[in-house]
Amino acid sequence: MSSALSTLCLHCGMCCDGTLFTQVPLKPGEAEALRRRGLPLGTREDGAGVLPQRCAALEGLCCTVYEERPEACRRYRCQLFTALAEGEVSLEEAKGVVDAAHARVDAVAAALGSAGDGRGSAMRQARVAAAGLELPSGTREALAHAEVYLDRHFRGRFRRSG
Repeated sequence: MSSALSTLCLHCGMCCDGTLFTQVPLKPGEAEALRRRGLPLGTREDGAGVLPQRCAALEGLCCTVYEERPEACRRYRCQLFTALAEGEVSLEEAKGVVDAAHARVDAVAAALGSAGDGRGSAMRQARVAAAGLELPSGTREALAHAEVYLDRHFRGRFRRSG
């Protein structure tokens, strides 16, 4: 990975901290290797292993099992990573997008009163509360703004125009 791409990933971490995803699917051999490393794993209804997010291998914004990370982690490229790799945005622009995403997610955490629990935890808590319609005032709007922004720049559910 180029230096700029590594810098972006180490500035972001949202694919591993629970902000974007709740779990990573594992192949059978991957589950065993991660168990040996002491990582807590889950199981889907079909019996397949999953790595819950926030990933227990994440220290700060650095993966401690990077060389042995699951295939799904190896394959994942967010929209912003791809835009940087293709020269559509500069590293500074990409870092600005990450900072704006972090601010939106932090706004969700603040609205929930869970700012110290971590970004991924705040997003998970807000999504569960939204499903049960139990969101404090202002939280639904903050969550909606954060989700649209994450979809557009990280999950790739919206395409840029032009």
